[in-house]
Amino acid sequence: MRAEIVSVGDELLKGQRVNTNAAFISTALSGIGVPVGRVIACADLEDEMVSVMAESLQRADIVLVTGGLGPTRDDRTKQAVQKLLGRGTGLNQKAFDNLAERVKKHGLEMSSSLREQAMVIEGSEVIANTRGSAAGMIIECGERFHHHSLVLMPGVPSEMRAMMELTVIPHFAALSGSCLRHTPIKTVGIGESRLAELLVDVEDRLPVGTTLAYLPHAAGVNLMISTFGLEREKVESDNRTVVQAIVERADTFIYATREVTLEETIGEMLFERGMTIATAESCTGGLVASRLTDVPGSSAYFLQGFVVYSNEAKHNTIGVPEETLITFGAVSEEVARAMATGTLEKSGADIAVSTTGIAGPAGGSAEKPVGTLCLAIALKGAPYAISSTFVMAGDREQNKLRFSEAVLRELWQWLRGSAA
Repeated sequence: MRAEIVSVGDELLKGQRVNTNAAFISTALSGIGVPVGRVIACADLEDEMVSVMAESLQRADIVLVTGGLGPTRDDRTKQAVQKLLGRGTGLNQKAFDNLAERVKKHGLEMSSSLREQAMVIEGSEVIANTRGSAAGMIIECGERFHHHSLVLMPGVPSEMRAMMELTVIPHFAALSGSCLRHTPIKTVGIGESRLAELLVDVEDRLPVGTTLAYLPHAAGVNLMISTFGLEREKVESDNRTVVQAIVERADTFIYATREVTLEETIGEMLFERGMTIATAESCTGGLVASRLTDVPGSSAYFLQGFVVYSNEAKHNTIGVPEETLITFGAVSEEVARAMATGTLEKSGADIAVSTTGIAGPAGGSAEKPVGTLCLAIALKGAPYAISSTFVMAGDREQNKLRFSEAVLRELWQWLRGSAA
């Protein structure tokens, strides 16, 4: 069983909205062994929708359509399906009762355009909308389309997600005879080409039905190992074998084999050790603290963050000696270490990390070019802070993100080594 996704809406084609629905649907379907072969964005034009849906129904067992079920004139999905299948519509009482309750709750009058949202295609299985007013539908499309299924859902993400979780996934899970297993591998501190070199022999011996995808992002690269087959036990075994082989070859760069961020991983490590942390940031402007506190429950280990952009702030707030700033310059390992130790003293944390650098586009020199980062980690009770210097290439936004990633990477490596 294979699926395709049709996302209806001019706003998607104009770049006014990111298509997050397709990503959610693909992930949900993969959990029941239904791979998605294609995602298509389509304009709010009936003839175009008819053409796109007809083409997809010839290829895919399930075609999931989001958008165009609302009460406005540009919501034409239902009319397009009527034209495609040659079917009429009828009022669904449950959908109408749900709509009437919502209309009453919001103090509105039942208009003809609102009532239209309870009208469903003949022969469809209605999907209850627990978050909105427009009914969804699962439609068996007849012999012309090989009895493939068309699923219609609103484009509002919360409404679509509820329909997927409560109705669509249970419906097709009972029909799917296949199994699909995805395992993410999260890496840090290694580029795509170098990682590919380490994994040449793994890729050469991938089991049938297994693929390895490289997923580069602004701060590094992750992997996704996907295995598809009919026997769950074999799918799980093949997938696990490939993951283990990759871990053996690239262990020092892998921080997780599950859906978790680097900051979440660090948070777990700090919590398990009963350690607290504080930050002092110049060039990253609070981004390291922001990432650490993006994690729910981070108050258990994150104490405090200082953003000390100027030399005066570094000296007055966390006690960086003026002579250190004058002698070595703000962007130096000496200042980074002084920032970390000063933060340790001010906050009372067990660990402090610091950043100072040149994000650009101006401010660089031959000795300290744009993209230079100096960072330090200080530990309570240690005689001195450890520090490093990196030079990165990118614009200001990219450099700030990569600087923050470098700090978290060094912190992760230190925490990992301290447990060895």
